Amino acid sequence: MITLLDPANYLRTPWKNGGGTTVDIAFSGDVWRFGRTPIVQPGPFSDYTGYDRIQVLVSGSGLVLETPEGEIDVRQPFRPVHFTGETRIASRLEAGPVEVVNLIGARAQVKIDIAVLDEGRTLHLQPGIHIAYSPHGEATVAVQDDERRLASDHALRLDITGPTRLSGRVGCLLVGSITAA
Repeated sequence: MITLLDPANYLRTPWKNGGGTTVDIAFSGDVWRFGRTPIVQPGPFSDYTGYDRIQVLVSGSGLVLETPEGEIDVRQPFRPVHFTGETRIASRLEAGPVEVVNLIGARAQVKIDIAVLDEGRTLHLQPGIHIAYSPHGEATVAVQDDERRLASDHALRLDITGPTRLSGRVGCLLVGSITAA
């Protein structure tokens, strides 16, 4: 099943720590959520003990996540970084505000991943839920051979039960994957 996700229906959710707001593009209760978040000032991340997290820089530059074990470098756009929700993190902004795409999943229930799908690239998706999101500009993606055009900030939710081919035709998409743990 393929569902178009329109920004007019995205949910705005305050951060657990009160420091900002996330735009939830798609979610399933407390099990997982896929969203876009502006980070306009440095500060601590919310505690998500028991969850895995993936973050991708989509706007701005100079984001570094400081942890007790060292830094997580998120300076390079469209390069997903993975970390656990219980990792104590404070963000550092080296060049002003940024925006990131996040995927958060309860590790006891789901496995999560984010892949970058550029023009001419193909992903082979496994059964589960997949969110194909166009963070900048128009994009075209083919689900098997069914082409779908997405405006900027729009997404497709793919609920699939068997292996499925997803091909980038125009633009760049982020594909968040949520599968059974």
